[in-house]
Amino acid sequence: MAAASPGVVLAPGLVHHPGYLDAAARDRLWTELARAMDEAPPYTPRMPRTGRPFSVRMTNCGALGWVSDEVGYRYQAHHPETGRPWPAMPSLALRAWADLSGYHAEPEACLVNLYGPAARMGLHQDRDEEALDAPVVSLSLGATALFRYGGLRRGDPTRSVRLRSGDALVIGGVSRLIHHGVDRLLPAVVDLLGEAGDATIPAVMADRLPAGGRCNLTLRRVRVPMRSGHA
Repeated sequence: MAAASPGVVLAPGLVHHPGYLDAAARDRLWTELARAMDEAPPYTPRMPRTGRPFSVRMTNCGALGWVSDEVGYRYQAHHPETGRPWPAMPSLALRAWADLSGYHAEPEACLVNLYGPAARMGLHQDRDEEALDAPVVSLSLGATALFRYGGLRRGDPTRSVRLRSGDALVIGGVSRLIHHGVDRLLPAVVDLLGEAGDATIPAVMADRLPAGGRCNLTLRRVRVPMRSGHA
């Protein structure tokens, strides 16, 4: 696991940490995720009101999990299909939060998005949390994603950056509520620096994520932490 670095500031509060997870850490995280998915199988969320299925599959780890269905967006303590509590967060995800978030309380939710080669995520804001002073910490595994980010208004100008396997991204500060999404996944081709990235899907995940797919973890603090000395 690479030592935390200042990273590349894409916008105030939006910081990209290329190669944060080295090859050994990526392998370990894949294994931890596969174990978590044995307890909380990936499922297909649905859009509020319309019931339209997302193009990504999801699961969660931690005390709370983010879910979406016809009723709306929300956090809850149990899997929407099995009714079981979410499994514990991977230890490497917790380490990333400690390294990168700069926040004084632990994350409560780790949303796991599974992208097939044709999946995408439209521009949206992460605003279902009470603790909006806490950043979102994102970890990428698998295929490279073209990540698009804009401003606080949907119509603000946007830019894009490639998120490769092992990259971390912190969305916080004045950028905490920016619109962002994933335009598409990119094929594993060698870039100008001679790096193709590690887009291999390991055998432990082969039945959950197709070749050419991507896994993204987003760690979030949901509730405002209790202050010391207060009940």
